[in-house]
Amino acid sequence: MKNSSVKKSETTHGSLKGYDSVLSGLVDLLESARTTSSRTINAIMTATYWEIGRRIVEFEQGGDIRAEYKAGLLERLSRDLTSRFGRGFSVDNLETMRLFYKAYPPERISETLSRKSDALLSSTSKSETPSRKFNLSDLSGAFPLSWSHYVQLLRRSRSAEARAFYETEALRCGWSVRQLDRQISSLFYERILLSKNKTAMLKKGAPSRPEDMVTPDEEIKDPYILEFLNLKDEYSENDLEQALIQQLEKFLLELGGDFAFIGRQRRLRIGDDWYRVDLLFFHRRLRCLVVIDLKVGKFTHADAGQMHLYLNYAREHWTNEGENPPVGLILCAEKNAAVAHYALEGLPNKVMAAEYKMKLPDEKMLAAELKRSRKLLESRILVSVKKESR
Repeated sequence: MKNSSVKKSETTHGSLKGYDSVLSGLVDLLESARTTSSRTINAIMTATYWEIGRRIVEFEQGGDIRAEYKAGLLERLSRDLTSRFGRGFSVDNLETMRLFYKAYPPERISETLSRKSDALLSSTSKSETPSRKFNLSDLSGAFPLSWSHYVQLLRRSRSAEARAFYETEALRCGWSVRQLDRQISSLFYERILLSKNKTAMLKKGAPSRPEDMVTPDEEIKDPYILEFLNLKDEYSENDLEQALIQQLEKFLLELGGDFAFIGRQRRLRIGDDWYRVDLLFFHRRLRCLVVIDLKVGKFTHADAGQMHLYLNYAREHWTNEGENPPVGLILCAEKNAAVAHYALEGLPNKVMAAEYKMKLPDEKMLAAELKRSRKLLESRILVSVKKESR
């Protein structure tokens, strides 16, 4: 009886003159409001993360802070902030905030804000940090892109020049995060440098594709926004990644006696930058370390470059006398696919590379296990979230 009443009501409203126009206008209004609100939150969030990065860097630069305390600063901050504010403050995220401040120093922010306003910021004394003159409202106007854009720019650009290029093009052409991701993956900057007709290349790369579009609903459900506001999503990508790492660790140990577990989330410092190796094993027959890097997303050239960095470090600092050079394993768990790729380029000869290939688990088998594990874990997480929401 209730269903028939609803259908009758819908039919009556549908026949009202001008109703479709009113409905269409309300849909546009709400979608516009959602987009505007998500962008406002994003601007405040980005400004906040810049300020967090500033305070971390200034604390690290303090002359009375001992080196061992500096090294553990991010881990301690991560624990304390997570216990108080929830998700979004992993060591990696805090390191990104730190890098964000260093890439966009106060002098550059001052220039950006000065161009937007006739009222220039007051000068500061030498003993005063310029960024202390900024408040979150000022800072939010200095970052026209979303936090997701800046994460891509910081983590995936191969140089400061490449980052500046992608940032300029993202602003000029209105690139969504997906389009920025696609352009970086396609090495657009490097192809522009090699091109004889750079103008034509820029015009060709500017238009977006259908898959680049981000809906208002997707904007408001941006994982970074949900983390910043401490709101629950269907599942946390970081939680999924951690579950996959644990599942992969178990799977490799069950393959036989070849793999010996060394560590998980092993951290290494190269210059001023911190990195994290997801899993570290020792292969007994090959007598070498196996460095494993896992990401929830598609395989990119940047992943291969980062693994090369890990292997150089592992060869110099973690490899003992009498052991063979380390091997890298890159695992990428996309939504409906998975990729497993061995990094063997650093081995001294093709014979050793062939031996490694023969004794290591097959890449296709690992990819299949990764795909199966992701589907299984996602279904478990969704069931758990639904139970919690009841």
